[in-house]
Amino acid sequence: MSPALSRRRQGLAMTAGGALVISPDALLIKLIGLPDAEILLWRGLLTALGFVIIVGLRQGRGFVAAYRRCGITGVAVALLFAGSTLGFVLGNQYTKGGNVLMILAGAPLFAALLSRLFLGERQPLGTWLAIAACLLGTALIVGDDAGTGSLLGNGFALLAALSLAANFTLCRTRPGIDMSPMLTLSGLIVAGLAAAYGLGGGAGLSWPPAERLGLLLLLCLGLLPLGFTLIQRGPLYLPAAEVGLLMLLEVVVGSLWVWWLLAERPAPLALVGGALVLGTLGLKGAFDLRRERRLRRRVQEGK
Repeated sequence: MSPALSRRRQGLAMTAGGALVISPDALLIKLIGLPDAEILLWRGLLTALGFVIIVGLRQGRGFVAAYRRCGITGVAVALLFAGSTLGFVLGNQYTKGGNVLMILAGAPLFAALLSRLFLGERQPLGTWLAIAACLLGTALIVGDDAGTGSLLGNGFALLAALSLAANFTLCRTRPGIDMSPMLTLSGLIVAGLAAAYGLGGGAGLSWPPAERLGLLLLLCLGLLPLGFTLIQRGPLYLPAAEVGLLMLLEVVVGSLWVWWLLAERPAPLALVGGALVLGTLGLKGAFDLRRERRLRRRVQEGK
């Protein structure tokens, strides 16, 4: 197998795996039950600690160098990641959850457009078709929950989608540089803004009930740092649009978690939408695998 094809498979596995790891995010936030400012504060602090631990385990003595390599681009990546976190959480506060998911489903489209505009990356027809099919599937999933919402809430959701797309596109400008260590800074930014937003008036900081503390630690110290580290490494191997596309796995699988564990019965159209998204990603993966095999044969025949 050529190095390029091997790296592509690695990128697909990392990004899809990361999306699956963070898929219980919405469910666990519901179960933890903290106010938005407090969940953002704990999310920021604990994920920052989790990212530091992961960087330390991966880099060892190269811990400091891993941050230095990211440079000023890494700072911008951290700001964009923080923007996507704030946009997602605050979007859910000010508008319907369905609106947030629908707007977030546009992240692959935004990433494709930004990559074409700033990097000159052209997406194959199959990627554009997959983006369109996944947008339709997401619309079916959230159809009952979507609505006019508020302009502010929809704006926060748009901030999240654009920040994700810009983040992945920006990472592509530094080939071979792993930007995931800078997610530590993004967690601290989120925590600082949450403190200023919700706790600046003298409100106290509270822990969730003891029976839910484990859920907070599981989500913010475990699942989110691991999952987002994998996703943030995706642009090392894949175009930004494909990274955004694979993140839609979180929408479908996250909805399944809520339907299953909270006994929420999905509408028939939502099931159709979920099947459409999963089927599209599966077909695209099978098509890409077939194309890679053809390319590998050509490489072998040319030796």
